Amino acid sequence: MQTNYTHTQSAHCENGVITNFIRSYGHDFMTEPLAFGLGSGLFYIHLPFIKVNGLPAFAFRTMPGLIFKRTCRSLKIDVESKRFRKSEKAQDYLDNLLQQDKLVGCQVGVYNLSYFPKEYRFHFNAHNLIVYGKDGNDYLVSDPVMETVTKLSVEDMNTVRFAKGVYAPHGHLYYVNDIGEISKEDIKKGIIKGIKRNVRDMLHVPGPITGVSGIRYTAKKVKGWRDKLGPRRAGQYLGQIIRMQEEIGTGGGGFRFIYAAFLEQAAGYFDSDDLLSISDDFTKAGDMWRESAMLMAGALRGRASEQSDYDKMHDLLNDISEVEKVAFKRLSKLKLK
Repeated sequence: MQTNYTHTQSAHCENGVITNFIRSYGHDFMTEPLAFGLGSGLFYIHLPFIKVNGLPAFAFRTMPGLIFKRTCRSLKIDVESKRFRKSEKAQDYLDNLLQQDKLVGCQVGVYNLSYFPKEYRFHFNAHNLIVYGKDGNDYLVSDPVMETVTKLSVEDMNTVRFAKGVYAPHGHLYYVNDIGEISKEDIKKGIIKGIKRNVRDMLHVPGPITGVSGIRYTAKKVKGWRDKLGPRRAGQYLGQIIRMQEEIGTGGGGFRFIYAAFLEQAAGYFDSDDLLSISDDFTKAGDMWRESAMLMAGALRGRASEQSDYDKMHDLLNDISEVEKVAFKRLSKLKLK
């Protein structure tokens, strides 16, 4: 058991897992924004053909698990991961790793996390936490979004590791075999690679539903929802965006703020005023996403349900798309060394 484990709270679970893993090996340079940027975490996708709680899916970050994999790969960290068909084998594998004093990352469903307040429990299966030990029938848990460490019983752990539905975890766990020396040059190379990949993901992925094009796609859909769906159903669709944007992880605005902090930290490695300036662009985008959530909440609660209100949402989402497009184009033209 990791008796000297130090828990660090974060805004988003996967970033926090990465940060806690790497800092536990003595690499204090790692921060949540740096992990997010190295992993090219910023993204947008509108998935009308995938339903979450009967409503379209939206994502403001890259696919769960990719931030961890990309960050570790860029820093040459040796990582193992495994999924299971049966909870018994998953539990035995986890217990065996804990006996070796390994920190173990687990993908879990939120709905049955007993230490979460009831109002924060819903059917979302891409939450990440660290198991750092076992005490009798309880696992010792470091959930990055919680202020302190906590516990889960064996029964509850098996339940959340085998939650059903979209992104079903299937007992998914992952752990670090070894972390060697990480030089400043390794970090700088990782930053450059992470930025280039994020530029690609937001500007150059084919199709209308991803990146800055995806934000415009959502804007167009939002404008027509009131007439197509009726005020009540349109409000439910807007509520889905709000939930995906502001309640799952750090959502649309929060992820933009984290990316802005990443660019500010990256500016220190490259002594780049341009990175600082582009960081301000993403802070602006984050503020605009938060403003959009307030507009949508007004329609959801019946305070702003006229077509003119939907037109305002449409225009604001298009403005956000343009701000992020310009910011990523600026990033694509930087010559970082």
